Amino acid sequence: MRIWATIAVLASSWLIFGVIASEPIAANSIVVQNVIPFPLPTNAKQITVSSALFGLKRVDTKGNVTIFQTTRVPLQEGNAYGWRIKLKDYQGEVKWREVLHLPKPPESWGTDNGEDFSISADGTTSVTRRTQSAPEGVIENFWTIAPGDPVGKHRIEVYIDDRLISTFEFEIIPVK
Repeated sequence: MRIWATIAVLASSWLIFGVIASEPIAANSIVVQNVIPFPLPTNAKQITVSSALFGLKRVDTKGNVTIFQTTRVPLQEGNAYGWRIKLKDYQGEVKWREVLHLPKPPESWGTDNGEDFSISADGTTSVTRRTQSAPEGVIENFWTIAPGDPVGKHRIEVYIDDRLISTFEFEIIPVK
């Protein structure tokens, strides 16, 4: 009997104080009326490319890196090839993804320790993901020729936020 009395008292007090409503509340209209606009994060702005270079990496005696632009890379162990992309009016960190397509699998794949790196089942495509500081809006990546790398047509696609920002087609050629 005490349980029923408690339920009756609680139910009547809820009805009196409006906890239980006789009509459903139109929550959608309340939510829409109370929307507060928030500014977009600064890194959400559209990223645009001001320049994109591909070629052989050259390092001078002072350690400065330049790119000798070419689409023909000699198959010579130690040669480094890659890309450098300048982003327009951008500073800060950039999360990019590089997809490297080879004509056939190399004898082996190798990367720096700790990279987010994967290889396709057939061994002809690699995906590298990196977060890189770009204080002057510059991102880049280079590969070094190793024994067993294939000759032929290659392609590198670079993405930021799942948007293709640059494609580089080149050929690894045998050294005569």
